[in-house]
Amino acid sequence: MSEHRRKPPQPQGGGRAAARRGQSGSSPGRRAAPRGATGSPSDSYGSDSYDSGGEERQYGGRAEARRAAQRSTGGGRRRGAEPTRGGRRAAPGGPNGPGRGRGRAAAVPDKKRLIDYPRAGKYGWQRWMPSWKLVSGLCIGFFGSLVAVAGIGYAMVGVPNEENAAALSQNNVYYWADGNQMVAAGSGQNRQNVTIDRIPKAMQWAVISAENKSFYQDKGVDPMGIARALANMARGGNTQGGSTITQQFVKNTYLSQEQSLTRKFKEMFISIKVGTKVSKPVILQGYLNTSYYGRGAYGIQAAAQAYYGKEAKDLKPSECAFLAALLKGPTYYDPAGNDGIDKTATAKANRKRSEARWGWILEQMHNDKRITDAEYQEAIKKYPMPQDRKASKGMSGQIGYLVDTAKKYVLNHSNISEKQFDLGGYQIKTTFKKANVEALAKAVKKVEKEKLDPKNRELDKHVQFGAASVKPKDGAIVALYGGAGYENGHFNNNADTSGVPVGSTWKPFVLAAAMEHGTYRSDGPLSPLSKYNGNDHLKVKNNDGTYVLKKDNTPFFQENESDYPWGYISLRKAMEQSVNTPFVQLGMDVGMKNVAGLAEKSGILNSSFADLNASFALGTSTPSAIRMADAYATFAAAGKQAAPYSVTSVKFNGQEIDGFDKPRITQAMPENVANNVTDTLENVIQNGTGKKALSLGRTAAGKTGTTDENKSAWFVGYTQQLSTSVAMFREDPKSAKLLSMNGTAGEKSIHGGDVPTQVWTEYMKAALKGETDLGFPEAEKIGVIQDEAGAPSPKPTPSVEPSETVTESPSPTPTESTTPSPTPSNTCGFFGCENDGGTENGGSTGNGGTDGGASTEPTPTDTNLDGGGNSRGNGNGGIFGGPEG
Repeated sequence: MSEHRRKPPQPQGGGRAAARRGQSGSSPGRRAAPRGATGSPSDSYGSDSYDSGGEERQYGGRAEARRAAQRSTGGGRRRGAEPTRGGRRAAPGGPNGPGRGRGRAAAVPDKKRLIDYPRAGKYGWQRWMPSWKLVSGLCIGFFGSLVAVAGIGYAMVGVPNEENAAALSQNNVYYWADGNQMVAAGSGQNRQNVTIDRIPKAMQWAVISAENKSFYQDKGVDPMGIARALANMARGGNTQGGSTITQQFVKNTYLSQEQSLTRKFKEMFISIKVGTKVSKPVILQGYLNTSYYGRGAYGIQAAAQAYYGKEAKDLKPSECAFLAALLKGPTYYDPAGNDGIDKTATAKANRKRSEARWGWILEQMHNDKRITDAEYQEAIKKYPMPQDRKASKGMSGQIGYLVDTAKKYVLNHSNISEKQFDLGGYQIKTTFKKANVEALAKAVKKVEKEKLDPKNRELDKHVQFGAASVKPKDGAIVALYGGAGYENGHFNNNADTSGVPVGSTWKPFVLAAAMEHGTYRSDGPLSPLSKYNGNDHLKVKNNDGTYVLKKDNTPFFQENESDYPWGYISLRKAMEQSVNTPFVQLGMDVGMKNVAGLAEKSGILNSSFADLNASFALGTSTPSAIRMADAYATFAAAGKQAAPYSVTSVKFNGQEIDGFDKPRITQAMPENVANNVTDTLENVIQNGTGKKALSLGRTAAGKTGTTDENKSAWFVGYTQQLSTSVAMFREDPKSAKLLSMNGTAGEKSIHGGDVPTQVWTEYMKAALKGETDLGFPEAEKIGVIQDEAGAPSPKPTPSVEPSETVTESPSPTPTESTTPSPTPSNTCGFFGCENDGGTENGGSTGNGGTDGGASTEPTPTDTNLDGGGNSRGNGNGGIFGGPEG
């Protein structure tokens, strides 16, 4: 056996265990192994032992041994024994004495650390609690670093020698579709600097009291405001809200309008330098001369002219407070409204915001002792309503409306703000064709001259037109008519605004939904030859057979214009003569949500939808002329839909801006559904209420529409090359409410088949001159003939007595001839009338269609609105992603 493996001599008296026991009791150089080292359960609570001095000490295992060692003194050596890796304790003397057997937890001599963390000599939570010295040192270091960075930044950033390009006058240039220049418009013609002595003290104190009370005391920056701005940015917001007047002057004059951390730091350092080198009156003068007040006005002088038609020096304190309120954001504080840019910026909402801030600013000026009690009482007495917008140079005729439409399209399809856009420098190529725009304006003027005499007939006053023309399969707006012109004080774009109900021009969407979805009773699409009761004064049924009720729980009766007893007539015939009752019941059977879904997919914005009650089928909704032309273009394009657009490219100082590609084309409805709608609408022109369009002399399809009390009249029609809508209405200039056109043009009533159809025909003749008559694709038979519940089978008898009849006996049902029915009475009902033997009025109760509103009666159940249970389809979005604008 190897010497290295030789066993030591065995002690006498019981072997190793006895030897160990003997040693533990007698040897002064060794002690008994602590409990736990033997592995015995009885050893787990510690044992008695002696140190080298004989002092009795208790240990509870390794942890207690370490703690005991750490409590010991003597240069880091322990007084007691330390357990070894094997569980033994080293003896204090000899080979196993002091200096031997220092285990893993042996005390380390103290060393000073630069950062005492975690803290030495502390246990538990105290070990992780930083000392006051550490906290103080870190704070001093942090703030010292900030001071150093600020000092370096201050030294490196200088005040630019020149104003930035944004502070200089520029124009935006608009181009026709063929690339020729249309007009140059923008801030370049609407900016004029004035010296501080020509700016009223009231204007100076208005902005100081509202935006920067410490202006004359601060050093150009507000540290707390900057901290708030940085916190907003860290949370994902913008960096606005922390600027003093000096900072805003610096941003307007020397920097870009971007919201970034780099720009904010530059603004801060430049502002500090400007605050120390430039006098406060000069800074205030610069701020008031470079700020944007809306309406394309940069600077206080241009703003005074734009809003009050006077010099800045002549502004009253009340007017000064109004202009100061605009600095909060003219889009939302101009009482003229900007809902084309943001649908929340209506004239009513803006007036409310403006008046509230105007009053608050005057109150702040009074509290700050900047105006006397008497001046305050005089100023607060009446809100200083500004004048209407004015036409700037080159913006007369239809140009102002074209620019308005294109500008809104740009703002809604890019990240450009209105303020940035109005600074100028943009080149905008539009879809508008000069010849088409001129032809449309000429058609309106010609018919106005022939039909209207506002000087001699009171009821011819305040009549307005709105029209738009769109290319099918493309969506390009080639022409529009927005009104009498900016130069005549008409600033509302009638082609691109909602609020005028469309009447029976909505019925094709009801028919298309029936041909695509069928009704709750049919198994598949419904044929346009299906028959529905066309009599007057009928109750409307829910899908479960119950009657639609009004709010007072009495039955809702749908009215026609006359009491002519049509009996059960085909939907094709009902469309031809624009009979109301069949389409109201058809809408209930199909489901109003299906009707709305198809209209939305065709291009109508759901924001213009009226309530989905029974009257929804008769055109209580209020889409714009642009949207109606685009939706009918979907029928013309065999169901292919392209959202309307007015801009093909935008450049900034010559550089192309992304986001202005043509809209994507989608299939809004089955091709044969669209073709059957077209076939039905061809018949409206050939044999029905749109016969005046026959003078176009080419294949066309269209639909007339008139609303309650003749407050609006429409004609929307198309060929394969062009889809055009024309709206006519009267509007109270003060309240903006629609007025009845009964008696207008010397007629008892105005209908869609009259003046609007004439305007449409005159324009289309000029616009399509020289174009080939392409006709329309042939429509294949579609769906099954399924008559309304209760209809006679298989054919109606010569004398029809429907369940809901008028008091007098109905006449024999007329045949579907090419001649219009007997002239109806001139009494118009719920949603309007249609001449030439048709009807376009709604129920006898409620006020749907009036003043652009929707009927609140009746209110059918959700089941009736859903019909077959299909939900509303996805729309294609607005022309500007929101309001028509």
